[in-house]
Parts: sequence; C-alpha cells; structure tokens
Amino acid sequence: MSHRVQFFPRTPIVPNASQTRKSNVSPSFREALSEAQQPLKISKHAQQRLEERNISIDEQQWALISQKVLEAKQKGVRDSLVLTNQAALIVNTTNQTVITAMNREEAQTQLFTNINGAIILE
Repeated sequence: MSHRVQFFPRTPIVPNASQTRKSNVSPSFREALSEAQQPLKISKHAQQRLEERNISIDEQQWALISQKVLEAKQKGVRDSLVLTNQAALIVNTTNQTVITAMNREEAQTQLFTNINGAIILE
C-alpha cells in the first residue's frame, strides 16, 4: 500500500446543452421595450400617397396605430390593413413600416390581398 498522493487533472465543469440554450418563447424585456419605443416608419411610397390624398394623421393617432401594430406583430401578423376614420393603411409589422395609404372613400372599392390581419380604429 502506497501513501502517495496522486493528483488528477481537473476537468472543467461545462453546463449541459439544455442549460446554455436560450429560450425562444418570449423576447427579453429590453427587446420588447425597444420595440415599443420604436416609431412607426413611413415608406417613401406611403408618404407620397399621404401627401397626394391630403391625409393627415395626428401624433396621438400615430401612437395608437403604432401600439396596435406592435400588438398585431406579437400575435403573428406580418402584413396588416389598418383602418381609421380618414385612411386605410397597409403596414408591414415585421419592420413596422407603412407600405401604402389611401383615403377611406377610395378604400371602400378596393380589394386588399396579401394581408393576414386587420386593425380597425374608429
């Protein structure tokens, strides 16, 4: 019997894969907060349509539209029709951009395709 002390090399403790994976279930608080504070963008085409058709939307209405677009995005909507009293907007929720705009009277005779959600604000 030997009274020698034997040294074994230490192996680093590595967490298993399930501990290192990040959950894709919900965004972090920081991401959700930055999305909520990100203003709605208006494409060049939509800006031209708003000007041509004399559509004016006040800041309070834009804030409400932006909030509803964020809610739609969280529910999985990618492209949405947003109807207000004075306008109809097509909004891409993925990048929070207004794609096009028309006045409400013009929108009554239109067929809207490639949308998977609608937001009605009256």
